[in-house]
Amino acid sequence: MLIIGTATVLMFSDPMVEVLSEIAVRANIPPFYVSFILAPVAANASEVIASQYYASKKTRKTITVALTALEGAASMNNTFCLSIFMGLIYFRGLAWQFSAETLAIVLVQLVMYVYAQRSKMSTATGFVILSFFPLSVILVAVLEYFGLD
Repeated sequence: MLIIGTATVLMFSDPMVEVLSEIAVRANIPPFYVSFILAPVAANASEVIASQYYASKKTRKTITVALTALEGAASMNNTFCLSIFMGLIYFRGLAWQFSAETLAIVLVQLVMYVYAQRSKMSTATGFVILSFFPLSVILVAVLEYFGLD
């Protein structure tokens, strides 16, 4: 199973990058914003669907499982991708031009940590957490507007 999964990822990752790049070109927006919005949705679709299934049962235990799965996936994805990205930049001697994006990701992770420590969640809290995604894109745009690369 692991070999099949790895082969599938290898087979579809390059076309996915090309599709995201082409969407950015045709929409005349920077590729970062397209990849920042569409790539996580595509990459985490299985966690979202599984968590939606668990949450639909509306018991305390299944909703906890759903939230824990989503928080864990987001944290692991961000940490893993940032470490690979920073390692590539360091070992290849590339110029660092992603301070705004990195700052937004780390800030959202820290705020999510605070929210995840709560013992009770409400619908209002859910909407606040849901707003982090568009707010992080806006934060990146604002930071880049003020000169942070």
